[in-house]
Amino acid sequence: MSSNNRNRSSACALLAALLLTLATSVANAEAKLELDTTEITGARELPKVLYIVPWKNTEPDPRPLPMRSLVDEALSPVDMDVFRRQVRYHQLLNPVEKSD
Repeated sequence: MSSNNRNRSSACALLAALLLTLATSVANAEAKLELDTTEITGARELPKVLYIVPWKNTEPDPRPLPMRSLVDEALSPVDMDVFRRQVRYHQLLNPVEKSD
């Protein structure tokens, strides 16, 4: 073997060692991320059953309707002070523009 071949083989060996060292240093340089664990809890005592029942017609509600209705409210007497306060409030919110 000539000295030229020996130099090439030692250069290749040196290059391979250098690449191996570089690869391991890059692998060790990676950042490690540690996350908190997630815990999922559930109620194990509940049954895992689904009951499907056919639709049943409901009967009308036997309770009577409320005594007050919109008609009763419209025909009830109005307190004059409350009415004037509501009119003033409405006028403040919706001012009427005067047209000449």
